Amino acid sequence: MVTGLWQVADMERSGQPLDPDRAAGAMAAYAEAGFDSFDMADHYGSAEVITGHFLDRVRRGEVRTPSGARPTAFTKWCPEPGPMTGDIVRAGIGRSLERMRTDRIDLLQLHWWMFEHPAYLDAMGELASLQQEGQIGHLGVTNFDTDHLRVLTGHGLRIVSNQVSFSLLDRRAGEDMTAFCRDNGITLLAYGTLGGGFLSERWLGRPEPPAPEIGDWSKMKYRRFIEAIGGWDALQAILGAAQTVARKHDVSIANVATRWVLEQPAVAAVIVGARLGEREHRADNLRAFSFALDTEDRSLINAALARSRRLPGDCGDEYRKPPYLTASGDLSHHLTRFPSVYAVQPVPDRPSRARVDSGSVWEPVAGFSRAVRVGDRVLVSGTTATHGTGEVVCPGDAVGQTVYILDKIAASLSALGASLDDIVRTRIYLRDADQWEGVSRVHGRYLGHVRPANTLLEVSRLVGDYEVEIEAEAVVAPEGRP
Repeated sequence: MVTGLWQVADMERSGQPLDPDRAAGAMAAYAEAGFDSFDMADHYGSAEVITGHFLDRVRRGEVRTPSGARPTAFTKWCPEPGPMTGDIVRAGIGRSLERMRTDRIDLLQLHWWMFEHPAYLDAMGELASLQQEGQIGHLGVTNFDTDHLRVLTGHGLRIVSNQVSFSLLDRRAGEDMTAFCRDNGITLLAYGTLGGGFLSERWLGRPEPPAPEIGDWSKMKYRRFIEAIGGWDALQAILGAAQTVARKHDVSIANVATRWVLEQPAVAAVIVGARLGEREHRADNLRAFSFALDTEDRSLINAALARSRRLPGDCGDEYRKPPYLTASGDLSHHLTRFPSVYAVQPVPDRPSRARVDSGSVWEPVAGFSRAVRVGDRVLVSGTTATHGTGEVVCPGDAVGQTVYILDKIAASLSALGASLDDIVRTRIYLRDADQWEGVSRVHGRYLGHVRPANTLLEVSRLVGDYEVEIEAEAVVAPEGRP
């Protein structure tokens, strides 16, 4: 059980930072009670600064854990998409190292806001170099979906963990994500396991609270989760089942919710938030390790879960796709302010046309553009999984290459004022027709809501070391019309 420090940002939202020495003392109390692992991020208020003060106490021998183990500190780097050069990555990690007063981060996790910008591969490559130099112990990611975990691993980038939402309210990580992680030696660090505190006795049998009662960011977020799975009645069914199990084992509803996640196959740890120096539940949290769920318990819980709806999409989609189930609500305004991946260029003597290039060495040589817009039509050239000026992504993996290609097509469309929603036709060229199903399923995940016309062909040969090539056509509807 890892102690999460995201609540630091909420406690500081008035603009007044917490006293770092006092908050570090609260961290020491957690470590001395056995909770000796802490998780934070570069944007969780002053969490990294507080941790620096705490690690000073550890080095001075002022903190004693029950096991005698050295406390560990995980953090996340959440850069805005853009070029990920060695200097940029080193500067970002250097800030965390300085704030945490350490020369080595135990686990560094990358969060990436928009997959159509492919520089997350460059960022992970540079982070791997820092790991080899000893500045990072282990590498992980946070809120990556299954498709993009596949791209990372298929590109030879080794990670140990993916931090994702996983709870009785949100079971997405128990599906394709768990299967992929188990096959590839990746573990899950589960957050949101108590649903911002809604998975507790406090809310059992209570009427749905009015919005003013939902005061902190965490509860605002998980209130949206509750609405998405079927509303207050769905939550009450889950709480009722958890209470029956809790009484049987003489534990709390929160213990049952935590235990359910801990027993999921790919989960290495749950992350339980702390409001440092304000309130704590350490004694109750420890009881999650005093029992195990039996067949009867699971059946009771599963019956309650069957009365709720599944959250849409895959893990992490709440940060990149509607309905944006995040602490700050709809993130579409945040995502649209990121710079376009490709620069739009005019076409000489053709004022009605615009085009984009991706930087491929072949575009000027062969005289073509990555995409061209003419009026309301956007045509995207045959696109391969080429990163930068010539690096092949996911060699030998048609499914991973398809993910990268569709991100690249999305970036091309976005630069020209269109989106995946505007696509009316795709053509897929496969080296091996036996790979059709995996490639088609990725196509369905990206475009199943649009259902464009599609042709899929096996071809005798693709130019280069590629398994698949895809082209697309889009029509941008005039504003206000379907």
